[in-house]
Amino acid sequence: MGTEQRARRGAGAGRRLLSLLTASLVTLGAAVVLLTAAPPVEADPVERCTRRTGAIVAVDFGPWGGPVVRGCDTTPTTGYELLHTGGFTTEGTGHDGPAFICRIGSGGFAEGGKYPTPAEEDCVLTPRATAYWSYWTASPGRRKWTYSPLGAVSRTLKPGDVDAWVYGGTDIGGTKGRPTFTPDDVRAEGGDPPDPSDPAAPNVPAGSVDLPAATRWLADRLTNGQRVVDEGATEPNYPATTEVAYALASFDREDPTARRIARFLARPEHTEAYAYRSGKDEAPDATAAARLALLAEATDGDPRSFGGHDLLGDLLANVCRSGSDAPQPVPGCATEGDFRTTGQTEGQALAVIALLSGGVTPPAYSVQRLAQLQCEDGGFPSFLLLDGQVCESEPGTTALVALALQQAGGHTSVVTRARSSLKKSQFPTGAWPAASYSTPGSAHATGWVAQTLRALGDRGHADAGVSWLSRQQLPGGGFAFEEGTLDPLLYATTTAVMAGAKSDLVLLTTEEPEPPTTPPTDPPTTTPPTGPPAGEGPDLKKGSAYLASRLAQGRYYESSPRFADFGMTIDGAYALAATGHDNATLRNIVDFLDKGGEDGTGRDLDAWTRIGTKHAGGGFIGKAAVLAEAVGRDPRDFGGQDLIAALARGVCPAATPADPRKCAAKGNYTYANSVFSQSLGVIAQIRAGESAAATEPITYLKSLQDPSTGSWPSLIGEKSDPDVDSTAMAAMTVDLLPDPASQAAVDKALAWLASQQLPDGGFPGASGNSVNSAALAIQGLSLDSAKYGGHLAKARKFLASQQNKDGGFNVVKGGQPGSDVRASAQAVGGATGISFGVLTRDLSGTSPEPIPSPSAKPGGPPSAPTIITTGEDRGGTGSPGGPAGGTGGSLAATGARVAALAAAAAALVLGGWGAIHTARRRRDTTGGQA
Repeated sequence: MGTEQRARRGAGAGRRLLSLLTASLVTLGAAVVLLTAAPPVEADPVERCTRRTGAIVAVDFGPWGGPVVRGCDTTPTTGYELLHTGGFTTEGTGHDGPAFICRIGSGGFAEGGKYPTPAEEDCVLTPRATAYWSYWTASPGRRKWTYSPLGAVSRTLKPGDVDAWVYGGTDIGGTKGRPTFTPDDVRAEGGDPPDPSDPAAPNVPAGSVDLPAATRWLADRLTNGQRVVDEGATEPNYPATTEVAYALASFDREDPTARRIARFLARPEHTEAYAYRSGKDEAPDATAAARLALLAEATDGDPRSFGGHDLLGDLLANVCRSGSDAPQPVPGCATEGDFRTTGQTEGQALAVIALLSGGVTPPAYSVQRLAQLQCEDGGFPSFLLLDGQVCESEPGTTALVALALQQAGGHTSVVTRARSSLKKSQFPTGAWPAASYSTPGSAHATGWVAQTLRALGDRGHADAGVSWLSRQQLPGGGFAFEEGTLDPLLYATTTAVMAGAKSDLVLLTTEEPEPPTTPPTDPPTTTPPTGPPAGEGPDLKKGSAYLASRLAQGRYYESSPRFADFGMTIDGAYALAATGHDNATLRNIVDFLDKGGEDGTGRDLDAWTRIGTKHAGGGFIGKAAVLAEAVGRDPRDFGGQDLIAALARGVCPAATPADPRKCAAKGNYTYANSVFSQSLGVIAQIRAGESAAATEPITYLKSLQDPSTGSWPSLIGEKSDPDVDSTAMAAMTVDLLPDPASQAAVDKALAWLASQQLPDGGFPGASGNSVNSAALAIQGLSLDSAKYGGHLAKARKFLASQQNKDGGFNVVKGGQPGSDVRASAQAVGGATGISFGVLTRDLSGTSPEPIPSPSAKPGGPPSAPTIITTGEDRGGTGSPGGPAGGTGGSLAATGARVAALAAAAAALVLGGWGAIHTARRRRDTTGGQA
């Protein structure tokens, strides 16, 4: 809801659209300057967002000589909403409507004009994969951008999230075309208002910690890369080992050494040697248990199951309910609220943070115990003092307690006093002392305080602390405890690294919340088909019910309100045809498409295929034709059009250099920019008995296969990497050709597919360990199920592991959980294993129902808006209900992924397990039930 002009490019950023290569060379660098701009009236000022409140979106207008403009929403829901409430305007494509983000504008640049301009991109069809708005995300604590596996409307935001939109292009894996700025460059730095009497931050030169050098120094201190062993000792120094892991993970959340340390400490013998020294069934050392819990949370482990112990449960079970003055005092309890055996403020604070970061609310009296320790100067002591004891504050302890109380909430006045105390104790050099009575600056204390003040919004003071740290770093990369000494120490270096990485224990360990899934929907009443043995794969009956329940008016999916997503609708129809679990709903979809059904804007199937116009798309036409063929309709009279004749007219006689999207080469179908689209057209023509007419398209499709690996790329006419989805689809297409050369090409493709399987049975896709890719790989490998039976069994189990309670499927393993319609359609159909080329479903026995009028009120809840990705066949619609249903598909350019989308959208998941013969050649398959 607000904007901030952030950085104007230097000379060399032209007004015209930059190529991906050029854009990658234009960096913020030293040319970045902050510009001011009045935010819209309805906007949240950027400073209202903090690292833990609200979310930030940044849009890079660099290709047009513009700045990176930021927007803030203090109550974010989805990435799609954040873009609009952050002060930006968007425009969609004529083909897919407003949900496909083709242009973006901002009042912070060029008086709100939207880019690219109409001269650069007409926004009729999907933009080129080398020139589109790609979508990037960074969760709290992440220092690198991730190419979003979800559409923007599917991405459920958390406080502290950062989104970026960059114009240009990328590859399937998002390794190219990344934003030229980092997440930290655009992250929010706001916070609660400081005390007006607080001193200003020291005026010191800017500086940064050499994090690679510091983390290398730390890693070199480890024995066997997994533990710290002090000189002359034989047993690990467990506290130091955890500190090293925190530091490494703060620099790189995926750091393999940090995860190796976590695995080492999660061995029961080490967990118990550190945290359960009194016995595995006794109360743990609370400080040690908290450190291990934080380590698990920082490395994506489970603190509820670490080294054979529930660390969080054990912490909760050992909170003191009385003190040493009780009639029967509990050992280790000085007063109510203490965690047993801590004795030190650090342990109490670490336990509170560990519980909160693990999603557990600590007892109120444990948090209050921390707040009550505050000294008169606003700081906190290092020991859990009792009434009447002298209170001497220490900056490092004060910082840790303030961080814990800020996370717990409800102690604003206490935290404000602590902030003031820390700022008043900062030296003019930017450093903090180890204790209130010390005079030299301490790297250990400065690291702790800089972390906390940055988290609380005091960026200037934190930056001054990091500046001082940068001047104290020793040649080998480490830090001494205090200035004037030259012996590098672990404890000083670990906190300095975390401060230099602009991280802190809360940011590093907060668990990402799991969005709710849609309540299960009872499947339609149909004759249950015979399915695969229980436990061998996903529940296709529940999956089919989920897909049926997501339809608007029981007929189509929407990409935005009242705007039908015909491509996704056909994908859902393929899945239902594959399983046979709901032929009545399948009949309704087919009738809607065939009988001129219109969405709420008056669009019918022709408006999507663009048949009869100069933008007629071979992939769109082929997709509709194959559905007609699969359910026994006439593709020469479907939706009032002869789709087979239209395909023949759409075969390119030659490349069209002036409009490369139209024809990449002779034999390409018009505007079929992906291997998926080309394959669909070929399958449609072959199934219609037009193999001769398809000769040139077949030749062109086969020419795209890599002769050395057997794989196919995702995109046509643009360079792209080998792709599981596209290779599976092309293999299903070429398998329809009986000649030995074609069969040999299929064999080679299947061998390549099998080589791509991951240990857990999944397959790599643009978004990671992809449900979509696994489903398509199953379809491809099922062409030779006798040979690849083991791969198929593992892949089906992988899909089962990604199915949610509502019957739908996640997009990727380890990504944002929650059911997604596109992923679900592909998983349901793909799990059956039937090739798209032979899918058949007999709809006899079903009855037609009236086609709803465009103005009719939908019979079910409306589908949520979807962001669709470049290169796709316009799928990606999600379920109603917003994020819980999951929308947007698995690609992430303008909201989904780009290159593979060409593959994913046309990834018409087809199938029918029961009809799969164990022999490879199944030309006579009629689409058995699953």
